[in-house]
Amino acid sequence: MSDATMTNEETPVEPENMSVETDAEMMNEQSEELAEAKKEQGNAFYKEKKYTEALAYYSEAINICPDCAAYYGNRAAAYIMLQKYKDGLADAQYALQIDTGFVKGYLREGKCHLALGSPVAALRSYRHALEIEPNNTIAQKESVIASQVQEHIAKAEANFEKREYRTAIFYLDRCIEHCCAAMNFKVQKAEAMALMGRYQDAQELSNGVFLLQRAKALAAKKEEGNTAFREGKFQDAYSLYTEALSIDSNNKSTNSKLFCNRATVCSKLGKLEEAIQDCSRALELDDTYLKAYMRRAKCYTDTELYEEAVRDYEQIYKMAKTRENKQLLQTAKLELKKSKRKDYYKILGVHKTASEDEIKRAYKKRALIHHPDRHSNDTADKQKEEEKKFKELGEAYSILSDAKKKARYDSGQDLEDMDGFGGFDTVDPNQIFQAFFGGGGGNMGGFSFGGHPGAGCSRGGGHHGGFPGFSFQFG
Repeated sequence: MSDATMTNEETPVEPENMSVETDAEMMNEQSEELAEAKKEQGNAFYKEKKYTEALAYYSEAINICPDCAAYYGNRAAAYIMLQKYKDGLADAQYALQIDTGFVKGYLREGKCHLALGSPVAALRSYRHALEIEPNNTIAQKESVIASQVQEHIAKAEANFEKREYRTAIFYLDRCIEHCCAAMNFKVQKAEAMALMGRYQDAQELSNGVFLLQRAKALAAKKEEGNTAFREGKFQDAYSLYTEALSIDSNNKSTNSKLFCNRATVCSKLGKLEEAIQDCSRALELDDTYLKAYMRRAKCYTDTELYEEAVRDYEQIYKMAKTRENKQLLQTAKLELKKSKRKDYYKILGVHKTASEDEIKRAYKKRALIHHPDRHSNDTADKQKEEEKKFKELGEAYSILSDAKKKARYDSGQDLEDMDGFGGFDTVDPNQIFQAFFGGGGGNMGGFSFGGHPGAGCSRGGGHHGGFPGFSFQFG
């Protein structure tokens, strides 16, 4: 064997692979070291309050090691100091995707949410932080601030509704103090100033004529709609509110009110489904808007969507535990209960305000239509269906023609529990029918259902359908 051959045979393969793996590990270690060095340089600039420079080094660290939550967290902190809260929020949320236990990520996420005007989202972030570190003083302190901002928003909204613009501005200022990047509070304040006639102050706040013009235009158009509504010009009010909604899509607070106002107009115009849609849009913009919940719940009730109404009234009562709201919830639950029973008014085809004579006329008309003898030549299924309807007519009339039973039924109480009323099985529809048209058999005023003697009640040699001993035929 030649020396060359021996050399080839003895050349080991595995050590080469091992060498490649070792090189990769060394490169990873070097990359991590380099990324850490970039982070430390960024930290040094951050401490010197040179946030732009710090941002650049944190970005370099991320480029080298893109799966390190701490680097995104540090860059989020730099963005926050530069008041670039949307960018900071994105980095904080990405850090939390990498590491759900990263407490600083939740703190910075909460900080950004609050600065952008979302105290509810901020509180959610701080709660996550406190679940991991219950004694974290930063999360505790920031949670208090976020809760206060939530209260300030509610008070500002309430005073705006009452046209107490000066007080509304006071609370808006408290919001702006902690939500420096939330344009909607500044727009609301500019709108309030414009409504007070403080146009110069509004212009200075809005930082430009365009925003001022938009705030003035929005306030003016909304007020036009309000005036038209107060004058009973509902279609004009609808058009004006619609125009106002097209002025500034970024003004969520005012647009939420506009949708609710337009929903009120729709309910006046009988457009209840559209009113419900507008209330839902208002709540998409502001899920704490109590008035929109109230309006939608009322519309759900008016359209007999009682389950939805109960859900809204439950939310209303959670938001404001007043005696009135509790009563509204109880009433909605009662209507839901009533809706699951037979609707005797619908069976007779009368309104709930129908008089005694109207109820009698409705019964007579429908009883003649559904009496079994009239359908003696129909199929067995059709006869069974008509007999059921005839019996229900008897039930309905027996309740609605009795003042005591009717009052109990209208109030939603259980009729079976009523003294002297043993349930619907005791209702004899034939007896009620005979009270109107006379005794069984023979000529009943010359009317004819076209049947034969005994046809709907004694077919097949026996009584049929629960109407014994009564054959209704004419001529």
